Amino acid sequence: MEADTVMDRLVCGDVGFGKTEVAIRAAFKAATDGKQVAVLVPTTILAFQHYRSFKERLKDFPVNVAYVNRFRTAKQKSETLDALKNGKVDIIIGTHQLASSSVKFKDLGLLIIDEEHKFGVSVKDKLKTLKNNVDTLTLTATPIPRTLQFSLMAARDLSVIKTPPPNRQPVDTQLIGFSEEILRDAVSYELQRDGQVYFINNRIENLKDIAGLIQRLVPDARVITGHGQMEGKQLEKNVLDFMEGKYDVLVSTTIVESGVDVPNANTIFINDAQRFGMADLHQMRGRVGRSNRKAFCYLITPPYDMMTSDARKRLEAIEQFSDLGSGFQIAMKDLEIRGAGDLLGAEQSGFINEMGFETYQKLMQEALEELKDDADFEKLFDNEEDRQKLFKSVKDVNIDTDLELMLPDFYISNTEERLLLYQKIAEITNEADLHQFELELIDRFGALPKEAVNLLKSVSLKWLAADIGFEKIVMKNGVFLGYFPGNPQDKFYQTDRFRHIINYLTRNPAEAQLKEKSGKEGNQLMMRKEKVKNVDEVNILLKAIIEHN
Repeated sequence: MEADTVMDRLVCGDVGFGKTEVAIRAAFKAATDGKQVAVLVPTTILAFQHYRSFKERLKDFPVNVAYVNRFRTAKQKSETLDALKNGKVDIIIGTHQLASSSVKFKDLGLLIIDEEHKFGVSVKDKLKTLKNNVDTLTLTATPIPRTLQFSLMAARDLSVIKTPPPNRQPVDTQLIGFSEEILRDAVSYELQRDGQVYFINNRIENLKDIAGLIQRLVPDARVITGHGQMEGKQLEKNVLDFMEGKYDVLVSTTIVESGVDVPNANTIFINDAQRFGMADLHQMRGRVGRSNRKAFCYLITPPYDMMTSDARKRLEAIEQFSDLGSGFQIAMKDLEIRGAGDLLGAEQSGFINEMGFETYQKLMQEALEELKDDADFEKLFDNEEDRQKLFKSVKDVNIDTDLELMLPDFYISNTEERLLLYQKIAEITNEADLHQFELELIDRFGALPKEAVNLLKSVSLKWLAADIGFEKIVMKNGVFLGYFPGNPQDKFYQTDRFRHIINYLTRNPAEAQLKEKSGKEGNQLMMRKEKVKNVDEVNILLKAIIEHN
């Protein structure tokens, strides 16, 4: 927030992992520095709950917190908006109303968007036009495909909260058909341990019927209903009574999905689960298991053959990813099922499926490469280092080799452990971390075999190859080939970096040679080195070329 550039950060943390805490601290920082903060939330219930949380946390500080939602009277809203315009309100919490033209700020410094996946593109873009230099903090457990794609391609910053609260247990998730027996047993079990139950049914017409059914099955249960068409004060009272433990079962629509925090609720039923998106299901499941007790989520669905293929995939993913911190994997799965959407249009999903994810990433990278030397584009970056950082993050050099680059199963026998270590290798970004990772491997599993040494050296090789400007490298039959950009008009060929490479190879012809390979799409320039025994030899050569620069 204190950097010269405007912040645009996505904080991805699972439900109950403390995203609201991050928001409160960021808002406090902005407010105490004399800036106003707008907190945009998707539901009226959540606006009220956030208001209580912010007010409670900041009560000992000179920070004025207010909120607007449809429960407030016209007079209350008018007074709040006047105070906001005059700078008397430091933190304003509200629903979509904050995006309306009637809301004026004196000096807005921070915009917090909670449950980002609940908002359409138009609302988010409208908010960004409030002021050009507003820092934006976006909070979500399951980012929509487009938002996630923006973060993965480094167009915005991404922070992931991976550490669960202490003593938190995963929610036991089960797919079931509608069964009075399971319903009765689960509600009775919850009441026996003094817990509470949610029953989510997204049709208002039969809410009372379901409440009556639960009352008939479990006569001791105190049942209450809640939905968005209720009179505002009544709905607020019902939800608050449930939060305070005056009722055992809340039968409601999805109004409780976002951010409602009832630590004593440990069982949730979701009726017609196949009608919901993955983010919705994950969010609703996050309403339970917020204390140290074992929690249960029952997804009530029709038989498998009556559901669409996408619905089946969504439910299987929700059932599979029920561990703590699995929101990010669910979002990645959603990206895979629905595609990433139009980055500059109104579609938040789709489109990428038409061409495949790999091809899309390659096209995106090529478009960015073309833009990086554009005069207008250069102004977005303060210095060369910033520019290189962005393009290095999207550039990935392919390695094609007959050398064995792997963690062999005789070295690490557990398949899951091997996959985790491969994932860690993929996340390493500098030599110091790579060396530390190597020491950890030796400490845990003993001396590295030849295949593992080559694997770690190949990570360095990728970085060096990207620094030099190779598109692809091939190491086969003791020969190394480094391919330069295929387009002869590429601006790379006019850079000092390329001139230094030519200079080095002219002075050291025994090290490597420049060759030209003819193909269908024209000639391609490449560097060739023969009699290569291992990856390290190539690393030494590339380092020498870079240091010569």
